[in-house]
Order: sequence, then structure tokens, then C-alpha cells
Amino acid sequence: MKQIHYIVLIVVCIFNSKLNAQNVTQEKTLSWNTELMKANELSNETNKPIFAFFTGSDWCGWCKKLQRDVYSKPAFIEWAAENVILLELDFPKNTKLNPEITAQNSRLQQSFKVQGYPTIWLFTMKKDETTENFVINQLGSCGYPSGFEEGKQEVKFINDCNAILLNKK
Repeated sequence: MKQIHYIVLIVVCIFNSKLNAQNVTQEKTLSWNTELMKANELSNETNKPIFAFFTGSDWCGWCKKLQRDVYSKPAFIEWAAENVILLELDFPKNTKLNPEITAQNSRLQQSFKVQGYPTIWLFTMKKDETTENFVINQLGSCGYPSGFEEGKQEVKFINDCNAILLNKK
């Protein structure tokens, strides 16, 4: 009889730990901005750089792979919350975006000379008080990680991003 109680207790503990893990994962999600000025405002308030993700959300296979292999992982979600302000700059083929967002994304694509997807740029932006123009401080760029251990793409990607962030200091 004691064995049955222990088995039931173990099953209950395992079930509860899985529920808690799911709740933690569901609570922590990525918060992507689509407006540069909002991302910049948050960047200035938190003293975190902007993490700009240039993507073709509805057609780019590597972008989808990056989201699946890196962005969906708890380690990346935690890292992003602590270190950067996320900005998604989308170039979809089948989805119509707000014209202002489309224009903003195109200007940034030209400014950063993005030629392929996915491309990620980390940067900060400050307003020049004399000219009233914004000045972009490019910290560095990356894409889908290379040279990673299989199943650990997010680790390599986070390390690549951390190397870029170290250069800003």
C-alpha cells in the first residue's frame, strides 16, 4: 500500500513540475515592436540596444528556421528580455503592411544595406539636437548562426550577439 502512495506522489510531482514549466514558458514570450520610434523610445528608457530583425515572414525559409531554432527557445527569450529591444522589420510578399511601416522598413533596409534575409542588426539611435536628425550607431550584424552544435543554435546565436554587445562598451 505504501508503494502505491509513493508512486502516486511521484506521478503528481512530475505532473506538477511539467505544468509549472509550461506556465513559465507561456508567460515569457517575445515582445516585438514594429515601429522604430517606439523601439527607440524603449531603447533610450532601458539603455538597451535595438535588435532589428529583417525578415520575410511569409516566404523566407531561413527566417522561419531562425524563429523556430532560436527565437522560440527559452534561453533566447530570457536573453532578449534582459539585453535588447526587439524590432521586427518585415518584407512579406503575401501580407499587406501599413504603408508607414512599409516605408519605414524600406528606409532601414537601405540604411543598413540589407541584401538578404534573415539579417539582424544591433544598434542604438540618438537624436542630434542641432540638426534634429537621428544618428544610428551600428553595433554589428548577424544572421542564422553557423558553426553551432546541433540542437544548440540558440546558444551560438546568443554568443554571437553577446560578442557584438561587448564591442559597444
